[in-house]
Amino acid sequence: MADKFDDRNRGSIWANKKKREGKQDPDFTGSLNVDGKDYWVSAWKRKPDARDSAPALSFSVKQKDGKPQQQENAPSAPRRSMKEDMDGDEIPFAPEFR
Repeated sequence: MADKFDDRNRGSIWANKKKREGKQDPDFTGSLNVDGKDYWVSAWKRKPDARDSAPALSFSVKQKDGKPQQQENAPSAPRRSMKEDMDGDEIPFAPEFR
């Protein structure tokens, strides 16, 4: 009996054969599995004459119908910098000694 290939935590991209001239379609497309969850992968060359080995990547959740998940346009809370978080006398993860 042949063992089933385990594709968890693996992915691949291939040249996009559906790329349209003059559009911002990805140069490469593929899929990825992380901890049992499937994602679509899109990759673009950083410059038209760039090497294929260093693309910029984008990921989207693969839905059961095979379509990418739509991102919500919900406003996010303003982010604080690490410096703002570390200012002050408190270090939340350190025990107090008095």
